Amino acid sequence: MAALTLTAARTEVPDFSTVHVTEEDSGEGLLADLEDLHTKPLWAQMKRINPPLPNPTAVPYIWRYEQIRPHLLRAGKVVTEKEAERRVLMLTNPTRDAPFTTDTIFAGLQLVMPNETAPAHRHTAFAMRFIIEGQGGFTAVHGQRIKMERGDVILTPSWNWHDHGKDGSGPMIWLDGLDIPSFFHFPVHFVEHYQEARYPAKDVNSYSSPIVFPWARMQEKLDAAEKDWVSISYLDRCGNEVSKTLGASAERLEAGTSSLITRETASIIYHVIEGSGYTEINGEKFHWKMSDTFCIPSWYRYQHFADDGVTVYLYRYDDKPMLKALGFYRLEGEDVES
Repeated sequence: MAALTLTAARTEVPDFSTVHVTEEDSGEGLLADLEDLHTKPLWAQMKRINPPLPNPTAVPYIWRYEQIRPHLLRAGKVVTEKEAERRVLMLTNPTRDAPFTTDTIFAGLQLVMPNETAPAHRHTAFAMRFIIEGQGGFTAVHGQRIKMERGDVILTPSWNWHDHGKDGSGPMIWLDGLDIPSFFHFPVHFVEHYQEARYPAKDVNSYSSPIVFPWARMQEKLDAAEKDWVSISYLDRCGNEVSKTLGASAERLEAGTSSLITRETASIIYHVIEGSGYTEINGEKFHWKMSDTFCIPSWYRYQHFADDGVTVYLYRYDDKPMLKALGFYRLEGEDVES
């Protein structure tokens, strides 16, 4: 075989002496010329792109259930199941448009009325549902029909066929949690509709299904902990987070006590299962009671306080699994390199 000869490419050194700069030349003129080339100088935006602290766009906010519920029920009368497909009131952050409850997480209150069907579809987004009120409701996820009970958490993994329905009387209402805002950065989310209103499914026991976390079981774990404040994560049977993007947990706070002061890069949605109290977020008090929902954006310092005479239970979901997977999660007081 003939020897391979490599010829070094000739490298020409730019002659900067040919760059013409006049006394009238200015930074403004340079920026204008760069604009025509679709080029921008980093030095002019260094602080914006590399801030000294996390700078979320979303702000803390609380959605009061007693104020929203009448409008949700009103929607049940004036918006048909066919018109809506999913009859949801999106909890939209005051500084953002839908679907942003925080910068990375979606929350919405969904309603199904008696004898209705929210038709089967599947989507890229992962969803988890916390059941707020009602009886006789069910969700069917990829062939498993699951009875809805207050306080239960039911998962809808990515790309699983699912539909919802309601037997009996009265409304069925739950809190939807999805990772939809993330798809504004990763434009790969889409939905496929099943050819029938319901995907074929059979009834399953909530206590045996891997996608259901019954409240009775979680409350038993919380009450067994000998602490004034305790937080327990919802984990799958292998001890992993329920998804790669969203995680969830439940907390118990004894009457008249408080949680730890916390500051983290996770964005958080809290829902009040039982009790009343307030959360101090960056020095501002947000008072809440049963069925209220509130958000804490990234890097806001917060602490929960339970009112006297009542035990508080909170449901929480956040984007911590996604942040940890990307190496983005930070907790104030810890200095851990990814």
